[in-house]
Amino acid sequence: MESFGQNIFLVHPEITLAVGAMLLLMIGVFRGDGALKLLSWIAVAVYGVAAVFVTILPADRLTAFNDLFVTDGTARFLKLVIYTASAISSVIAIAYLQRRNINRFEYPILIMLATTGMSMMVSANDLITLYVSLELQSLALYVLASIHRDNAKSTEAGLKYFVLGALSSGLLLYGCSLVYGFAGTTNFEGLRTVLHATLEQPPVIGVLFGMIFVIVGIAFKISAVPFHMWTPDVYEGSPTPVTAFLASAPKVAAMGLMLRVLFDAFGGLSEQWRQIIMILSALSMGLGAVAALGQTDIKRLLAYSSIGHIGYALIGVAVGNHESISAVLIYLVIYMFTTLASFLCVLAMQRNGDQIEDMSELGGLAVRQPKLALAFTLILFSLAGVPPLMGFWAKFYIFKSAIEFGGLPMTLLAVWGVLTSVIATAYYLRIIKIMWFDKSSQDFDKPDYLVNDVLLTATTLFVSPLGWIFLGPLQAAAMLAARALIGSA
Repeated sequence: MESFGQNIFLVHPEITLAVGAMLLLMIGVFRGDGALKLLSWIAVAVYGVAAVFVTILPADRLTAFNDLFVTDGTARFLKLVIYTASAISSVIAIAYLQRRNINRFEYPILIMLATTGMSMMVSANDLITLYVSLELQSLALYVLASIHRDNAKSTEAGLKYFVLGALSSGLLLYGCSLVYGFAGTTNFEGLRTVLHATLEQPPVIGVLFGMIFVIVGIAFKISAVPFHMWTPDVYEGSPTPVTAFLASAPKVAAMGLMLRVLFDAFGGLSEQWRQIIMILSALSMGLGAVAALGQTDIKRLLAYSSIGHIGYALIGVAVGNHESISAVLIYLVIYMFTTLASFLCVLAMQRNGDQIEDMSELGGLAVRQPKLALAFTLILFSLAGVPPLMGFWAKFYIFKSAIEFGGLPMTLLAVWGVLTSVIATAYYLRIIKIMWFDKSSQDFDKPDYLVNDVLLTATTLFVSPLGWIFLGPLQAAAMLAARALIGSA
């Protein structure tokens, strides 16, 4: 029997975040919008405390609250990544929000509430926990996307995100109801037992249909094609710091949730869901490479880029062994830092106080802001997977796991991934060409927020060849996290 004390101990990180959000809310109510900077830094401290609680959790797989919640090596790994992304996203927005007079104190609170949901998502051990945590994250993100209430694009982005998000939540909930109706349980371990016991029986067909709807619901959250339609508009319309957050932490959490669902709950149907994941991967890589070629808005281009990168990560999910899941986790970490670095560059690109989002306006950046141009060049090359940058190693491990798995379909998927990477390099090179070779008589604003400058330097160094020193420890941690997941499947 689980003791109440053990249950509380295992959810200490989530309790810390929830209590922290309430504390920030109380301070914000009494201090007003002028408390944005203070609340953002308090939020960073709360994430630090939550991360400490994560590190002291047992490495063994333990469940809480009648098996609704699970903590293991995979959850610990993903939570640390999510908290890091959330902490960075909280502070990079301060200067942007104050400059545009939208410095509402609710911003760090909404990020923390979304992070609480994400933290629960990667520890979900039941369809009920899955749905509640996903909605907690989503509701906060809907508000964040439209936090600039006086801007038509931001309002439109929030509305589109809400409408399509509600549709995906409905599909997910319908899938959960089908699974419960045919399997008689919502618990992941119970589902695994039922599927192993009745693999050839008719109930499995009903569970299979339910699983498809669940995968569709999660595919929406990770922007996998054909459930990506919200991504370009929401990325473009949301305030840039919000876009940076949407492109990092929620993607990591949703991928973690997908891993948990596929391996913990539906491990007995791996041959069936592998085909679905391979299709999602191939479509995402293809669209991410081709659709971005005609984009002129940097944020929309990065939106299509993120769709393609999710496709690469899904290759590792489809392979489904220790090496491939380890490669997926490494990919998520490198992708998270690279994405945040790219949006830090976008935040720094300003002229007369206005954000530069059209890539044609980046001409002359290398002459007037050489450090910024160099950083963005390294980041774009890393996104393209050019060796020896960290983005190359992320893709290398994914493709390597697919080829070693063998079989014509998986080998073709890896080859398709390489081809789409080559195609995608074209739109990254176009931005680099404009920055370094096009001329402009207009000057750029100098970076005026030291924290963003420091974070940009740190994240750029991580994705550069110097990041190789972190690759060994990252591989070791990812392999332990992968074994925790696969060993339970």
